[in-house]
Parts: sequence; structure tokens; C-alpha cells
Amino acid sequence: MDTPTPARLKAARKAAGFTQQQLGIALGMEPNTASARMNQYEKGKHSPDFLTMKRIAEKLNVPVAYFYCEEDTLAELLCAISKLSIEDQAEMLEEVQKRHTTVEQSK
Repeated sequence: MDTPTPARLKAARKAAGFTQQQLGIALGMEPNTASARMNQYEKGKHSPDFLTMKRIAEKLNVPVAYFYCEEDTLAELLCAISKLSIEDQAEMLEEVQKRHTTVEQSK
């Protein structure tokens, strides 16, 4: 199975309004190699290490888990939930846990 990282990276970069070169430079890459390096990440030819991916996620304002999540719906949920306040996230977690318990009890 192909990793979802390259396609998600490209989508998140575009949604944030960065070109490949702009994002690479914002991450501290050399201007003359930034675009090529980001292109290799987006094509899946090379994979950034976790710390680099974490920095990319911060620049693009998405959780780093978004890039690694296999399920698209779960990845989108992660993005949406990450934009909520800590209090709202805790409230959602409680609701999801209640729903999970209800489902498990009905089996």
C-alpha cells in the first residue's frame, strides 16, 4: 500500500497557499534546492524524517498525524479537531468515548 504522505503533503501545502519553493525556504532549506526537495517529498521519491515532517505540519497548520493516517476520513477529522480549543477537543473526546461504549455494549 502506498503511503498517503506525498498526496497529503501536496494538498496541505496548496491549501496553505505555499509553493514548493516557499515552503522549503520557510523550513530553512537553501532557496536553490527547496523546490526540488519538496517536489521529491510530494512525489514520494524521498520521505522526510519525523522531525522534518513535524516542522512541515507546523508551517502548514495541520497535525503531523494527518500525514501518516491511512484513512482519509480520520485524517480529515484530525485536521478539524486540531483547530478546536483544548476544551472543545476534550468535550469531543468524551462524546466519542460515550458513543464507542454504546456501540460496544450493543454488540
